[in-house]
Amino acid sequence: MIDSTSTIVLIVAGLAIAVLAAGTRFLRRRPKKINLAEFKERWQSAQNLCSKEETWPLAIIDGDKLLDEALKKLKYKGKTMGERMVAAQHDIKDNDSMWFGHKLRNKLVHEDIKKLKKKDVMTALIGFREALKDLRAL
Repeated sequence: MIDSTSTIVLIVAGLAIAVLAAGTRFLRRRPKKINLAEFKERWQSAQNLCSKEETWPLAIIDGDKLLDEALKKLKYKGKTMGERMVAAQHDIKDNDSMWFGHKLRNKLVHEDIKKLKKKDVMTALIGFREALKDLRAL
C-alpha cells in the first residue's frame, strides 16, 4: 500500500512533467523574433532593383521571398506561401495587393512574361511593403 508521502511525491512529479510538457510545446510554437534591421536592409535592396526595368522581376521575386520569410518566422501555418497568406489574412489590411504581388511573382517564375508594366510592379511592391508593415517586419 502507498503511504500519503509517496502519493504526494507522485502527484508533484506528475504535475512537474505536465508543466514541462506544456512549456516545451508553448516555446516551440512561439514565433521567432524578426530582425527588423535585416528585413529593412533586404527590403531596401529589393526597392533598389526598381531603378532599372530589367531588374523589376528580381525586385518582385525578392519582395515575395521576404514576405514569405516573415510569414514563416511568425509561425503562420501552411505548406505553401499561399496557405500562409490565407492564415495571415486577418492580420493584413490590404490582402488584394499582397495577393496581386504574389500572383505576379508566380507568373514571372512559371510563365514567359515578356514585359512588365511599371504600374503592376509598383502595385506588387506596395502590397508586399504594406503586408510586411502589418506584420511588423518593417
